[in-house]
Amino acid sequence: MPALPWYHKTSIYQIYPRSFYDSNQDGIGDIQGIIQKLDCIKDLGFETIWCSPFFASPQVDFGYDISNYTDIAPEYGTLSDALQLIEETHRRGMRIVFDMVMNHTSSEHSWFKESRTSRDNPKADWYLWRDKPNNWQSMTGGSGWHYAEERKQYYWASFLPFQPDLN
Repeated sequence: MPALPWYHKTSIYQIYPRSFYDSNQDGIGDIQGIIQKLDCIKDLGFETIWCSPFFASPQVDFGYDISNYTDIAPEYGTLSDALQLIEETHRRGMRIVFDMVMNHTSSEHSWFKESRTSRDNPKADWYLWRDKPNNWQSMTGGSGWHYAEERKQYYWASFLPFQPDLN
């Protein structure tokens, strides 16, 4: 019988960075705050931490509207802080999982801004576009189709209008 993968046998502590621990007293939790509490989490018996998004975002949906997958939202820290979090988690023999929203981006993401400009740009098909919307409803209610004047087309957003779905 094959061994179970690690994620079938671990205990996971989920962290929403914004409200977890504020290390710099600005009213918003941050990556350094997570690092400062790793020993407490380990002492509670958790082997893995799962972090909600702290990537660059206009924060309309508090990090679930990512505008840059390779940058950190400044209120949470820096890329160096994120690398330190990974290192410190591993140093304690723990694992870390990042909540990466890959089905949609922020409407402020450079990919969507380019896709929205025309039907023939290099990223024109990176999102779901239609001339006429169908009857699909968003997860939050109402039509998930939203009109973009620049393209004279509708884009699909399965959650909120500022979170267009990737193709």
